[in-house]
Amino acid sequence: MKQLLQSLSTGATELPELPAPAVGPGQLLIRTNCSLVSAGTERMLVDFGKANWLAKARQQPDKVKQVLEKARTDGPFTTLEAVRSKLDQPLPLGYCNVGSVVAVGEGVRGFQLGDRVASNGPHAELVVVPQNLCAVIPSGVNNDAASFTVLASIGLQGIRLAQPTLGETFVVSGLGLIGLLTAQLLVAQGCRVLGLDPDPAKCALAASLGISALDLSSGIDPVAWCVEHTAGIGVDGVLITAATSSSEPVHVAAQACRQRGRIVLVGVTGLELRRDLFYKKELSFQVSCSYGPGRYDPAYEQQGHDYPIGFVRWTEQRNFQAVLHALANGSLRTELLISHRFALEQAADAYELLTSGAPSLGILLQYPGTADPSQQTIALQPASPPAVALAPTQPLLGVIGAGNYASRMLIPAFAKAGAQFHTLAASSGLGPVHVGRKFGFRQASTDVSALLADPSCNTVVIATRHDSHASLVQQPLAAGKHVFVEKPLCLTAAELSAIEAAYTGKQLLMVGFNRRFAPLFVELQQQLVRFSGPKAFVYTCNAGAIPADHWTQDPALGGGRLLGEACHFVDLLRHLAASPIEDLQLISATDLKPCPDTFSLQLRFVDGSIGTVHYFANGSKAFPKERLEVFAAGKVLRLDNYRKLQAWGIPGFRTRRRLSQDKGQVACCKAFLAAIESGGPAPIPAAELFEVQRWLLQAVGRA
Repeated sequence: MKQLLQSLSTGATELPELPAPAVGPGQLLIRTNCSLVSAGTERMLVDFGKANWLAKARQQPDKVKQVLEKARTDGPFTTLEAVRSKLDQPLPLGYCNVGSVVAVGEGVRGFQLGDRVASNGPHAELVVVPQNLCAVIPSGVNNDAASFTVLASIGLQGIRLAQPTLGETFVVSGLGLIGLLTAQLLVAQGCRVLGLDPDPAKCALAASLGISALDLSSGIDPVAWCVEHTAGIGVDGVLITAATSSSEPVHVAAQACRQRGRIVLVGVTGLELRRDLFYKKELSFQVSCSYGPGRYDPAYEQQGHDYPIGFVRWTEQRNFQAVLHALANGSLRTELLISHRFALEQAADAYELLTSGAPSLGILLQYPGTADPSQQTIALQPASPPAVALAPTQPLLGVIGAGNYASRMLIPAFAKAGAQFHTLAASSGLGPVHVGRKFGFRQASTDVSALLADPSCNTVVIATRHDSHASLVQQPLAAGKHVFVEKPLCLTAAELSAIEAAYTGKQLLMVGFNRRFAPLFVELQQQLVRFSGPKAFVYTCNAGAIPADHWTQDPALGGGRLLGEACHFVDLLRHLAASPIEDLQLISATDLKPCPDTFSLQLRFVDGSIGTVHYFANGSKAFPKERLEVFAAGKVLRLDNYRKLQAWGIPGFRTRRRLSQDKGQVACCKAFLAAIESGGPAPIPAAELFEVQRWLLQAVGRA
């Protein structure tokens, strides 16, 4: 199947062939009939992509500040690589999709095969969309009209916040697609509607839909015009649907409103509010969020938990349904809003039109409707090398996961380590194709089961969401394949027991504890082995805050930051001590158990050594992230952010420095591959992996 993508680096659009996406629980697989280009949002994205680096920086000053802070703590080369990697990622375009359901995920309610649905799916021949972001299209609504559902819902949510009543006068400022749809919905609610726009053609179109509109380029004072049309009272409310950096639409709205009028920002404007205008009239101002309640709530959108209708009457899905009802009864018209139609293959021409300045309004993309949902694996040619005969001991990698960490860190590290890649799989085909081509994979797939069953891949690398690690580890182990899994190994004691049962010792099992292999850490360890007696370790991680609703903080999905990241440091101290853990205690600064994010771990080892891991989420990003201090035999060693190693009490030791940090990711991958090729022992003994994981699970009450 094909999907429309845009480069954040160059702004160019492309239409690559991708594997059909995999449908998961609570999701629908939809074959697209048509999709609508959102002129405002998508033009902004394309213009941003086409801008040079300086222009991009000017548009995002907060991101520039983050980049500078990262450069100070992590070094210029690491930071530059991160920025380039971010801009290299292609961006799916579109969110106004109409198609037919071809597959239904487990647990889906209210949909069946063959249903025509409107959704916020992207411009692609096949899309996977959570059920709460879809709505069944009534029989009397054609596909072209239904493609306006999502855009109209954006305007409808603004209307719901404004709470218009029968007979009130409202201004819609900005008569683009959302503005014209919003104006019609206001009329349907019994309001008198006035429109403002600097484009005379859009004003004329509004007039043909029964909306009085003022051409702002005419020189007529819009405030006086609004006051005149309300017999000197002023309008009851204003919905701003314009897209501009200027604050003028807000100023005009405030002056045009009556006492205690309502202003709702649906579009994008400057927000330099004049207090005196709002103060004297006691005006209310509110920003509307997308399609309605549920937007950006993972529990609603991704997990399918609906809000009770008695408490939340209008959710984003119910707004979709309300718009479709308005289309069905004729109170919302869209035929006049379609200015151009393009076949999907001509999508580049559509975006050229969008950014050319030539007149356009509703641009509709039309699809052939022939995409095969069963085609979940495709060959990556000609970028992939031809198949070559490999020695039985030479690892041939199948990688599961193509997200940020996999694409920016893990796969590049394996490539630098000299890995041979076979198949890259993920639930969406975009990552496997883009990353797979870049790093020479032979296949891209959305069928994880097929990858695990493929005898060509003797080694499996897992870089997926934490809750999937345990099951994905067990399957290849049971098939006799080598496994490299990103931390954490698992999230529960039952999962750990199942992994131990699947592990026979004939294959290698590795967790991505890369800090052990960092060059400066290896030097520190070489110094430490010369000293006898118990040691004391202090590891400090200035982790930074992550929102409490992020998936990593969910006990079931991510397991929390102790299991997900602090495990690195427990493993590191266990490795330095070269002695089993005798006791591990958690002291948390918060009551977020089982997912604390600011805590200390106190460790005691069998040989008498002790260690402390300070993991803090409440510090400044300007401070370096990681520091290790070791005290032993009258000596002190300190490793700062894997860029500087210092020592005290060691004659002749000279401070080691690196321009950019190296946390040992490449060396970790090399060690894993070398162990497979040589048939030697695992770089990290499985017994140590299981020991560390068991203590961590006990610390968070999951033993």
